[in-house]
Amino acid sequence: MSDLAKTPGTSTDKPAAEAAPAAEQSAAPIPAVDPRLFIREEGLKGYWSEFTRKLRGGELGSLPVFVGLIVIAIVFQFQNSNFLSASSVANIAVYSSGLGIMAVGIVFVLVLGEIDLSVGSVAGVGAAVWAVLNVNHGWNGWLAVLVAVLSGMALGALHGFFFAKIGVPAFVVTLAGFLGWSGLQEWMMGGEGSINTPSGSIVENLTNYFFEDKAAGYGLALVAVLAYAASLLVDSRRRKAAGLPARPTSEVVLRTAVVAVLCFVVAYVLNEPSGARGLPLALVLFLAVLVVADFVARRTTFGRQVFAVGGNPEAARRAGINVDRVRITVFALSGMLGAFGGLFIASLSGGATKSVGGGNTLMLVIAAAVIGGTSLFGGRGKVWSALLGMIVIQSIQQGLNMIGMANAIQYMITGAVLLAAVVIDSVSRRTQKTAGRA
Repeated sequence: MSDLAKTPGTSTDKPAAEAAPAAEQSAAPIPAVDPRLFIREEGLKGYWSEFTRKLRGGELGSLPVFVGLIVIAIVFQFQNSNFLSASSVANIAVYSSGLGIMAVGIVFVLVLGEIDLSVGSVAGVGAAVWAVLNVNHGWNGWLAVLVAVLSGMALGALHGFFFAKIGVPAFVVTLAGFLGWSGLQEWMMGGEGSINTPSGSIVENLTNYFFEDKAAGYGLALVAVLAYAASLLVDSRRRKAAGLPARPTSEVVLRTAVVAVLCFVVAYVLNEPSGARGLPLALVLFLAVLVVADFVARRTTFGRQVFAVGGNPEAARRAGINVDRVRITVFALSGMLGAFGGLFIASLSGGATKSVGGGNTLMLVIAAAVIGGTSLFGGRGKVWSALLGMIVIQSIQQGLNMIGMANAIQYMITGAVLLAAVVIDSVSRRTQKTAGRA
């Protein structure tokens, strides 16, 4: 028996030879897979479980904003049946555009974890530069607009330089800019203090031009829906190519259908013959800025670097990101969009004045970004927050104006909404820390 057991090639050696590979296979590590990646494959049940998980973890996203908009619409519609009329919706869109464009730049600054208190003054300087060059010196309208926007970018880059290279806190730098550029704006306007917008000029058309042809409104809605559907399909294809779970076709169709309903309802309201003048050019430009900025934030290296620096500047620096360059670029972007938004304010007020960018402009712009869901603590936010937040603010102001409420009440209500947004953000972050997801 012992000789047989020791003889090579006998049946007693074969199980032992096969046992080693089997043991090695059983000991091989099993790759860990995040179950959240397969939510889309679980259908409606998977999405509901993920939604409840996010709520428990404090990841509210834009849910409070959408709920707030629904409540605002219902309350003011009951108070005044014209709140959701064509003319009212058009007013909200036009008055949201200029401040909303400025809020887009503030979103980038807040994601960076900083603040820009100079955006109102930069808007005033931009309007003053355009008025002086175009009206007083007879420059070409397009060239004057370009110089005005570039001047805002230069002022913003100057703020970023002092903050990133010299080490002066952004709060102090932009506060100094708020004071200094207000003086520059007043000096540029001269003794009269106002320069009227020429009839038919580029700046006047920013908020006073409407596409009266119904095809324009419905055409823009169709383009928006097709672009959204294409983005979903491209994203699904890229995820499949990378071996990741992708959205099923049914979800793509459902999401596209929801966006289509929203877009075409807005187009229908704006094209109503009673009260509205068609699709506002201001809204088209605002949406164009949002689309470009959203692409930059989510699809480019620079956008990812902004979020990285906002989340942890030191970790971003050690990862090889040029933190100083990112900071300077973000403040330059804020200044550029601030000056561009200032031209919309000048268009609404009928010209460039010393008051352009003053008053509560700064507070409304920052409030729009925060109310829309951008965190004051940095590292979290979306460009579309500017749109959502500004619609909330303008809807409140429009509704209160329609029921004859005093400005003092409007300020108090807007302040309360801003405080509520910050409280929600703070509680959300605390909940995420408790859940280990911060």
